[in-house]
Amino acid sequence: MNIYDIAKAANVSIATVSRVINGSGKVSPATRDKILRIIQENDYTPNAFARGLGMGSMRTVGILCANTSDLYLSEAVFHLENNLRKSGFNSLLCCTGYDRGEKENALRLMLSKSVDAVILVGSNYIESEDSANDYIRRAAQQIPVFMMNGAVKGENIYCVTCDDYTVSYELAEMLLTTGSKSILFAQRNNSYSTRRMIAGIRDACAKHGVTFSGEHIANCEVGVAGVIRALQEASRRVKFDTVMCFNDLLAASALKYAQQEGLSVPSQLRISGYDYSVLSLITTPLLTTVDNKVELMSQTTVNVLVHCLAKDLLVSQHTVISANIVKGHST
Repeated sequence: MNIYDIAKAANVSIATVSRVINGSGKVSPATRDKILRIIQENDYTPNAFARGLGMGSMRTVGILCANTSDLYLSEAVFHLENNLRKSGFNSLLCCTGYDRGEKENALRLMLSKSVDAVILVGSNYIESEDSANDYIRRAAQQIPVFMMNGAVKGENIYCVTCDDYTVSYELAEMLLTTGSKSILFAQRNNSYSTRRMIAGIRDACAKHGVTFSGEHIANCEVGVAGVIRALQEASRRVKFDTVMCFNDLLAASALKYAQQEGLSVPSQLRISGYDYSVLSLITTPLLTTVDNKVELMSQTTVNVLVHCLAKDLLVSQHTVISANIVKGHST
């Protein structure tokens, strides 16, 4: 039995059944008792759609994530779902992959589910060409769009980002003032965070008169072997004594590269990671990394969402969270 059957048996509208389910006072006691009796007799459990009919809200938030096997993204999704649940919201998760067309299709699909809002998790949803982000702006014309660790300007779009530029600048500055002569940056893709990190490293190198050009960026394929191969190729075109990595997984793979090449870490090669994941705590030597506050970012994103849906006029459209350098033994 569903909500339509309940309404038919009670000879009332679907909206009336939904109001009873949601505890609305706009139903006569006799009608309420009749509907509750039918629900009890048929052991009916209302679903989110039924509850939403009378509230104008599904109390459901769509979450789009490129890849839940990514340590950072999986942790972010975990904290988002946990905070949404505590705030009385259900969540729908869709793993989109990295292809722009697939991301657009997934966002359209989520909109068709009548969710109250959607959260885009990670910097991979931001295209370098701003006009390519119009699909996000179009979605925001229908429901609020929240971006975690990515920023697009537009009405009804709310962003929570880590200050990747500043912490990358500070980390490069620390390395350059303690012995590094040439920095290589290992990246996986050209995401919003990647571009901000590169900008920070480039400015720190410029301050110290150290060259940092496109040759000092290694594009790494998926897997440890892909990282090792990218670093080997980079070593043939430029000399480097330090590898700053986009995340801890790349940094752990760089440690494997050093081992394979017979390079001592940190005396011959210094390596840093990013994300402060569990990998940074189990490598030998322990990784120097960046705590980009994924739990705080997730909590802040949900807090902004809750206030936005409550029509709070003081909601900030862009919240920036500072990150910390966590010193290990790899630098």
